[in-house]
Amino acid sequence: MSTTGSGHHVASRYLRTTGQHATIDADTLIEGSFILSIGGAEQSHVNLADPREIFYEYLRRIGHVVDLAATPGAPIRALHLGAGALTLARYIQATRPGSEQYAVELERELLDFVLHKLPMPAGTTLTTHIGDARDALAELGAEVTFDVVILDIFSGPEAPAHIACKEFYEEAAARLGPDGVLIVNVGDEPALTLVRSQVTALREAMQDVAAVAETGMFEGRYPGNIILVGTRRRWTTEWTVELLARGPHPAAVLTGMDLDRIAG
Repeated sequence: MSTTGSGHHVASRYLRTTGQHATIDADTLIEGSFILSIGGAEQSHVNLADPREIFYEYLRRIGHVVDLAATPGAPIRALHLGAGALTLARYIQATRPGSEQYAVELERELLDFVLHKLPMPAGTTLTTHIGDARDALAELGAEVTFDVVILDIFSGPEAPAHIACKEFYEEAAARLGPDGVLIVNVGDEPALTLVRSQVTALREAMQDVAAVAETGMFEGRYPGNIILVGTRRRWTTEWTVELLARGPHPAAVLTGMDLDRIAG
């Protein structure tokens, strides 16, 4: 079903796995941009005219971590666990042409829908995999290692137990190169219960962990997103300085003892 016109969806698709509808609408405010919604809730924003422009604040922060993960402009190998509208895959292709990317998505129809209606930039190397994030990680040959693994499937305090755990993070860490980073988007309530548990789990699997977010998120004022970054080396103050400078503002980066206070 495709309809156009004022207030209508550009396209919609029924998702069998969850029984929800996905829709893609043109963003009337930003030329060349589209919004993916699932079950009526906005889920992703894509700027086809300039994929380097990321609309959602938390995705911009993830993009800035990816910027630091390797020499600027150099191609990387990236794994996206939870694909959405592939906003970050588009960003990586735009900022690091020639990167080799893998995307894992539970919803077959969603990935087909997105790739059909919002095609990837020419020259993108993207391998897609339908299935559970943890299963997919195991199925990718052990010889495949990544510079960046991005996990974006936690959308609230109810997280899949087999993924929100130390064992999963250990499996992901084993797939990272020596300089590789594991980036986890945690959507949470003001109490930060999920954030606390994931900091603890990540710290058991990685050499170091940092948390990046809008400053108020750490004060437990409102629900939102906190980005956790697990590294295989010690976190550097240079990265903290860079991420604070790049924003979006106001920004906070917590590591070490500062993060202990959040983690409990």
